[in-house]
Amino acid sequence: MASVLVLGAGSVAPPLVRYLLDQENVTVTVASRTVSKAEKIIAGHPDGTPMALTADQDELLEEQVAKHDVSVSLLPYVFHVKVAKLCIKHKKHMVTTSYVSAEMKALDAEAKAAGVVILNEIGLDPGIDHMSAMKIINEVQENGGKILSFRSTTGALQAFEANNNPFGYKFSWAPRGVLLASKNASQWLENGQVRKYPGEQLFENYDIIDVPGVGAFENYPNRDSVPYKEIYGLKDAETVYRGTFRMTGWCETMRNVMALGWLGEDELTGLNGTTYADVTRHLIGSTDADVEAATTKFLGLTPYATAIKRMKWLGLFSDRPLPNGPNTPIDHLNVISLDRMELGDGERDMIVMFHEFLTVKADGVKQRITSTFLDFGIPDGDTSIARTVGLPAAIGVKMILNGKITEPGVHVPVTKNIYEPCMDELETIGIKFIERYE
Repeated sequence: MASVLVLGAGSVAPPLVRYLLDQENVTVTVASRTVSKAEKIIAGHPDGTPMALTADQDELLEEQVAKHDVSVSLLPYVFHVKVAKLCIKHKKHMVTTSYVSAEMKALDAEAKAAGVVILNEIGLDPGIDHMSAMKIINEVQENGGKILSFRSTTGALQAFEANNNPFGYKFSWAPRGVLLASKNASQWLENGQVRKYPGEQLFENYDIIDVPGVGAFENYPNRDSVPYKEIYGLKDAETVYRGTFRMTGWCETMRNVMALGWLGEDELTGLNGTTYADVTRHLIGSTDADVEAATTKFLGLTPYATAIKRMKWLGLFSDRPLPNGPNTPIDHLNVISLDRMELGDGERDMIVMFHEFLTVKADGVKQRITSTFLDFGIPDGDTSIARTVGLPAAIGVKMILNGKITEPGVHVPVTKNIYEPCMDELETIGIKFIERYE
């Protein structure tokens, strides 16, 4: 029997665990801080074992890694390297859905020496975005064509019928990661030139893009796209861009939330008060009783500005008491955002992914290729984000166990031996792209 250790029992774990438990001769241990979450996911399956485990329980963590053939880290990204080092030490394989950090990349030689596969970025974004893009990139290049421009954007959103709050966004998981990502610096290639912006200017650099057959969305840059020219083998591309979709209005509002300091991660010191309005006053250095008016003036906006109306709706000017826990602006914002913007019972989330390629074929004819993916969650069931993150990772685990991925080292799924069978299987379960050649 092959054995898999799943570290974490968050929202993306259920589809992954169920998929693995459906495989023959595979046992799965789900380790979570809250063992009841692991028990719920396993649901009494005879090949599943729930256990209580936290990432700081070093001896127990190492013991479990050593006992299993593959470890899947669904922990916060800061723990992935710790798990990877244990996998290398005990010659066990590892899968994550997170971006490869510099520290993870530095383990490549050790992983190769140990004969260990460390497969990263095999979720949605990163993951399905890589694999679906590489499918077309390789097809074009194998037919003698060149890719002159590549743009790829993904959005994890609420379905249109659930788009019923003024922020145009709902969370199907903890908001903190989304809020933190709002501070990422960005750069990409545009017509051969690097365009680069610091995190505080992220939401100042967006466009409104129409996705055919889906709708119009704001599109802002996602992290650093420049390395993907090499990662994807886009040697002829003058433009390489990866972005994020949001409903219209998000960027302007979040730029103002950021300008207030609500994304700050430092402890609030010298705060005179215990409410959300008190924090806003503190951040803008005001003692004005009318915090909404003071904020409007601080931001240089008009009282009827939509950003002000949205912040008021969220509760940033309210007498709502601050929650217990970490006393930082972003942690307080995390709590109120989830309370006000959580995906509700019976509502669906939605994934939109859109690739655009400008190419020239071997005969010199220029061609535009688009690849579109639209997927919805199941009301009161698995969210789309859970399926599209968890299932590629589960398929990756199966491929390692079945000897389909054997080359040791730190990998992302951009090679045909990984992305082709994974995408083929995803298509059989409804995760399918519509490609158009113009």
